[in-house]
Amino acid sequence: MRCCGCGELVFRVIFASFVLDMARVVGVAELPLHRGAVPRWLFYRMVSLAGGIVAVIVDEYGRDELLRRLSSPFWFQAFGCVLGFDWHSSGLTTVVSAALREALKPEELGVAVCGGKGKASRKTPEEILSFGELFGLSESRIDSLQYASRMSAKVDNTAIQAGYPLYHHVFVFTEDGNWVVVQQGMNVDDGTARRYHWLSERVESFVVEPHSAIVGDAVRRVALDMTARKSEGCRKVSVDLAKEDPKRLARLLSSVRPPGQKSLAEWVDVKDSYEVQLLRMPRRINWEALKRAYETQPRNYEELLGIRGIGPATVRGLALISELIYGEPPSWKDPVKYSFAFGGKDGVPRPIDRKALDEAIKFLKEAIQQAKINEKERLHALKRLKSLAPKTVPL
Repeated sequence: MRCCGCGELVFRVIFASFVLDMARVVGVAELPLHRGAVPRWLFYRMVSLAGGIVAVIVDEYGRDELLRRLSSPFWFQAFGCVLGFDWHSSGLTTVVSAALREALKPEELGVAVCGGKGKASRKTPEEILSFGELFGLSESRIDSLQYASRMSAKVDNTAIQAGYPLYHHVFVFTEDGNWVVVQQGMNVDDGTARRYHWLSERVESFVVEPHSAIVGDAVRRVALDMTARKSEGCRKVSVDLAKEDPKRLARLLSSVRPPGQKSLAEWVDVKDSYEVQLLRMPRRINWEALKRAYETQPRNYEELLGIRGIGPATVRGLALISELIYGEPPSWKDPVKYSFAFGGKDGVPRPIDRKALDEAIKFLKEAIQQAKINEKERLHALKRLKSLAPKTVPL
């Protein structure tokens, strides 16, 4: 079968689209922050190619399979590389998400992309409502989707503290009510990023190891992970503390941090500002939020975390009191693999091959058109091409 002159490049597209394994492993990958915007000519092609690949996946394997692939850090990274973006850049997350948002038409595929980078992430709840109504979802189902979006962001911004506050949040859901989250945080001290993947079918609890993967550059020596199973005792004590009168909690805090006491950081070898912050009892605990917790009496840690105003400092303060006074420590262990088809935006490993990229887009569009008129022979031929693709793709 001839491939419109794309040769090996098309084989790599097919390899990325059909063959990438769906391993869900917590791993480490470099995501340095890169400056500059994506050229318009490249983003236009990324949208077209992303739309073609996603349409084939949904048509052949269904919407839930698309969510599973987006939840895999390996597939997501390779997907971005196939679209022509930097193989190790933090921008891969934000630009691929933006390309998917442009490419996916909810009324056509039954898949909606909400949120984005910075201010766009704050529109996620209203976008979930709008698309949920388009899909005919019930009010309670829409509420649960909005809750999933809010809690996944709260967990990665508050329950896990490794120096990566979130700046990007994308929530993808289907007309069946299933969802995936891809969000990213930035460490301004060393210029690295960390990406978090969530998948609804794998989330048994929002506060007990809920991630499909956490992908980042550096493994931190110290990181507060209240989602670890090892933190179960600390979570329970934190809830009990929050249900106490805030005045008693203030007395406990004073006993742990008497006036004039120096920080442990002065005697401990710490290199990063976030490590100093984690080792120091916070001075700005949100007492109004703890008052709300006392009034509502949360039944579990998820309910506590969901209370408005319960932020990183308050979570850390409760965890430190739990460890120092009640002997229930949290986990201080940081909870943290690519291909090329058309080159990268910055010319790494080579400049973008525009002609090959356009040919691949044309090829996929023709295949999709064939499928729409119930002539799937060409798609089956695409699947057979995997036997011809190399088992490893050289970089």
